[in-house]
Amino acid sequence: MDDAHWLVPDWPAPPNVQAVCTTRQGGVSQGCYQSLNLGDHVGDLAAHVAENRHRLAQAIGGARPVFLQQVHGTGLVALGAEAGRAGDGTPADACTATATGVACTIMVADCLPVLFTVESGQRVAAAHAGWRGLAGGVLEAAARCFEPAQGGGRVMAWLGPCIGPRAFEVGSEVKAAFEAHAPEAARCFQPAPAPGKWLADLPALARQRLRAAGVESVHGNDGSDAWCTVANPSRFFSHRRDGVSGRFAALVWKV
Repeated sequence: MDDAHWLVPDWPAPPNVQAVCTTRQGGVSQGCYQSLNLGDHVGDLAAHVAENRHRLAQAIGGARPVFLQQVHGTGLVALGAEAGRAGDGTPADACTATATGVACTIMVADCLPVLFTVESGQRVAAAHAGWRGLAGGVLEAAARCFEPAQGGGRVMAWLGPCIGPRAFEVGSEVKAAFEAHAPEAARCFQPAPAPGKWLADLPALARQRLRAAGVESVHGNDGSDAWCTVANPSRFFSHRRDGVSGRFAALVWKV
């Protein structure tokens, strides 16, 4: 990657699978969008977003990032060069690809980006896991792309930066939604200072859901402050922290 400020996942991906997570650095946007805002729906100048996306594509060696219209749901689409395959602006919160040079791309500014691949390198996938999508099963939808019948060996996942467990205050309805699916989710919530509120550990909830879906090889975000979007304003965009914010992205693709 050309930009040393970005994160390169530390996971046992095969050599033909590449991945990166951008930060705020490396772009041309100004003000609250400074500098590498990749979101075209947050009020930034269209020309700046276009230049930032161009720089991203150049930095990843010419692979084509495909930007979804993320709707906080659980829909998954297949990306590819073939006619009829989904492309930019498709409403979905997870995507998968088997073609080379097509980058599954997830934009975030507090939600959790999750990247997937398999030991054989046959397929990659990515998912946008805010609490609604996570509770609804978006990670399970992505994991189902890697059916054992297709072969390929062990599935692995990498968790990117997101709002951390010391900053993610939620209501009791969020806690109840996760506990309804799995009682052990209660371990991922701690009482918040505000009455009736809870501090949710999004990465820990994701790890629970992935393990239950059969994905044992999980890497990246461990819930520590270094991964927290809210706690690192010079490095990550955060909607919860700033109100108006840019978006950074996590990408995975085959070469």
